[in-house]
Amino acid sequence: MAVGAAVLLLLLLGAMLLPRTTGRLTSAPHGLAAAPAPPERPQDWRGDIDYRAMDSRLRAMMTDRSMQGLAVAVVEKGRLSFVQGYGVTAEGGAPVDARTVFRWASLSKTVAGTLTARLAADGALSLQDPLSAFDTSLKLPGDAQVGLTLEQLLSQRTGLGRNAYDGRLEDGEDPNVIRGSFAALKPVCPPGTCHTYQNIAYDTITEVIHARTGLDYAEAVKRRLFEPLGMKSTTFGEAGLKSSAQWARPTRHGRALPFSDAYYHVPAAAGVNSTIVDLAIWMQAQMGLRPDVLSPSVLGEVQRSRVGTGRPYGRLNIARELKGPGYGLGMRSFTYRGHDLVGHSGGVAGYRATMMFEPATRTGIVMLWNSDANLPFRYQAEFFDRVYGLPFTDFLELDRGDPMPSGSELAD
Repeated sequence: MAVGAAVLLLLLLGAMLLPRTTGRLTSAPHGLAAAPAPPERPQDWRGDIDYRAMDSRLRAMMTDRSMQGLAVAVVEKGRLSFVQGYGVTAEGGAPVDARTVFRWASLSKTVAGTLTARLAADGALSLQDPLSAFDTSLKLPGDAQVGLTLEQLLSQRTGLGRNAYDGRLEDGEDPNVIRGSFAALKPVCPPGTCHTYQNIAYDTITEVIHARTGLDYAEAVKRRLFEPLGMKSTTFGEAGLKSSAQWARPTRHGRALPFSDAYYHVPAAAGVNSTIVDLAIWMQAQMGLRPDVLSPSVLGEVQRSRVGTGRPYGRLNIARELKGPGYGLGMRSFTYRGHDLVGHSGGVAGYRATMMFEPATRTGIVMLWNSDANLPFRYQAEFFDRVYGLPFTDFLELDRGDPMPSGSELAD
């Protein structure tokens, strides 16, 4: 009896010491416990945020003609506290919910930066390695690729003009061929000295990762990040998207758009697809809730700003409120109302995505939608005003309409 009581006591103590869950994903090792169902019902929304008022505001946003379908998730103090779908996957399509798959677009860059930082922590490479240590297709003006480091590549400091040759990628050219032609361009600054946003050049990191792991980029990401984190709906490429049981079609102002796979050919820049719940898992991992997969030192490398940038979101009203913008390893940082935030956004024709969170409080929002609308980008400011208990500011400006994006297909 005494032995049995002692064993029972040890089991109870062990259970008490296990990490507590925080929504769908926790800091507990992968496979320790089954993930609970996402909080999609109003009665399951929990936290200090007024989620019913937030839901009402999002429904008002969905009445704008620029919106089609939208998935939203909130992590509050580390816990997945709110998941909701709005609208439909296409005209006459299924309602958007927690199982609808969207494209991440440029939000995919956070994955490339994170994987590279983890490989550096594992000793497979160094962030200070020059590209000349790898056999890549990238050729920069003045042979600058010889000395350009991986850190400089991932913090968008190649010296090339913004979005160099994206049009050629959209026209169907091979990105390896395009990368080899950058040498003929005139740099806008000495490499390593200024931020100039890239897609094709940024994707050079896929060649580096293949050289060091022996794996295709998508497979390396899957094995080292997505599978350990339990991101079961997350895939790469057109085939991954279209093989999903329910995926959102690209639209613009309620009309179907032709599907474009151009940016899937630069997977490190824009190749990822997932449900909103898996994107929330990714945000929780970036918050430090999965140190078994992403250590604090790795996250520090990813999120630490290396270079100042122009204002994100261009002429949108949220842009003027994001102070001191910077760029880390595929991750943006800025200050909003005195709070330090990090995240990334992106878009391809008919799709947009965004993630923004405060590391200090482990509170943030992720959104995926299947239109070219910019309204959800603006809503992020309203969300954080609600989090901080600040007076309401009408960032959506629904009566003024939602301006269409311009320029390259890929927006950030």
